[in-house]
Amino acid sequence: MDYQITTDKNDMDIDAIHDYLSHSYWAESVPKHVVAKAIENSLCFGVLCTDVDGNEKQVGFARLITDTATFAYLADVYILEEHRGNGLSKELMTAIIGHPQLQGLRRIMLATRDAHGLYEQFGFTELTDQNMFMQLWTPDVYHQTS
Repeated sequence: MDYQITTDKNDMDIDAIHDYLSHSYWAESVPKHVVAKAIENSLCFGVLCTDVDGNEKQVGFARLITDTATFAYLADVYILEEHRGNGLSKELMTAIIGHPQLQGLRRIMLATRDAHGLYEQFGFTELTDQNMFMQLWTPDVYHQTS
């Protein structure tokens, strides 16, 4: 199988991304229109796989919410389980950290429950002053009626 990483939003399979995210611990039940809007307004990285028959499939994704000058928030990072173990997470993070629009930022943040080891390899650390950060959190927003 041949893998590639792209930032071309035309190559993003919104159905596949939505399917994964809507079952993830961080975005469970997220509506498809929310995923589409998030992709539209973010710097996105898709991990695509081409099989021996030439069929292309979205097998990974990440997006950054950023002003491209001072700050970025890394979100929705995943590699499909059947494609893990091929170094794709590291390749994806290398592409993100090296992306021209993300150079010179003062801070890149993320939240993770279980991938600290991956992100530490790229210089991420725990918050140094947790008292400095605040949040407005609505964990059940996807379950509310519009």
